[in-house]
Amino acid sequence: MKILFVHQNFPGQFKHLAPALAARGHEVVGLGINGLQQALPGVRYVTHNPQNADMPVSMRELFAKMARGESAARAMQALKAEGFVPDVVFAHSGWGEAFFIKDVFPSSRLLVYAEYFYGAEGGDSGFDPEFSSRTPEMLRSMRIKNTHLLHALSAADRGLSPTKFQRQQHPDWAQDRIDVIHDGIQTDIFCPNPAAFVTLGNGGPTLRPGDEVVTFVARQLEPYRGYHIFMRALPKLLKLRPQARVVIVGGDGASYGSAAPAGSTWKNIFLSEVVSQLDRDRVYFVGSLPHAVLTQLFQVSAAHVYLTYPFVLSWSLMEAMSIGTLIIGSKTGPVEELIQHGKNGLLTDFFDPEALAETVADALKRRHKLTRLRDAARQTIVRGYDLERVCLPAQERLVTAAG
Repeated sequence: MKILFVHQNFPGQFKHLAPALAARGHEVVGLGINGLQQALPGVRYVTHNPQNADMPVSMRELFAKMARGESAARAMQALKAEGFVPDVVFAHSGWGEAFFIKDVFPSSRLLVYAEYFYGAEGGDSGFDPEFSSRTPEMLRSMRIKNTHLLHALSAADRGLSPTKFQRQQHPDWAQDRIDVIHDGIQTDIFCPNPAAFVTLGNGGPTLRPGDEVVTFVARQLEPYRGYHIFMRALPKLLKLRPQARVVIVGGDGASYGSAAPAGSTWKNIFLSEVVSQLDRDRVYFVGSLPHAVLTQLFQVSAAHVYLTYPFVLSWSLMEAMSIGTLIIGSKTGPVEELIQHGKNGLLTDFFDPEALAETVADALKRRHKLTRLRDAARQTIVRGYDLERVCLPAQERLVTAAG
């Protein structure tokens, strides 16, 4: 088979699937915008270059997606002129590259990675009244934001969503055509390590399993991932557990929600709310970490806090669960899909920092008695989300069945 993967930041979610299919003898091509950090065995990679233009603010979202679609289409036309006509195109639909695939390759089967659809009840829109509400302006914006996703869904032969929650955000008419298959977790890599340790900075403390280490991890420290709630919980948590150390991982920008007011960052805004109540010698902001160091941090963590709006689930949560970290998560749809309170983790109301502080403090106090939760968290990932034994074979079956 000839297979084309399309992703603005290729390989993205296809980093395991594309080389696996190439290893089985299929001709695999990847199409993206950015250069590859590392070549994938057996995978040919080509790029496209979308052009920007001045547009009214209300149209920039749609135009940017259409520009990406047109740019991707030109690159696909070039592949077609070379004689490469794929049996299957597997495209992430999130940035517009899937707009015109069927116009270039009408006979190819189209699979779309249906990561998220905006505006459904129970989703992220209007979830946090502190920052947004379902105003007419926001609803119009979401309508435009979903336009390219609807085009992709209507043209696709099948779709893939990594979780049930993410599939359920899509229109009812599309859900029957969307398979739920996660990207997969390398459980042999993300596993417990009683010998792990992490040293914080030059001359900082060395943390080991058994220490009272609380971790909070997000790509960016922003409200979408509950950073504001976590910070508001810290004063009470530190008071309840005077030996605890808190390690906060994440950048200063915004990945999903709106940017912080000009001249500031969400990190500093919510730190300033509580800084006078914190023992700063026990709170460490470490920025973004290399993946290997983050893995070691999860291995020494006594309690990992994961909060999120009802939105795309983070790989970091599942990696922490695979390691056997004790999870304290938010009672929001994507988290509740994986975690049952008292079975393989603990859950608190997203908007209740007091309850969060008390739950984490109690978990630290009883951490040696909660080994069953840690073990159950790992088994949840091993049995249902292991890359090599569960997810990758299911992804390969989806692609080969389409061709």
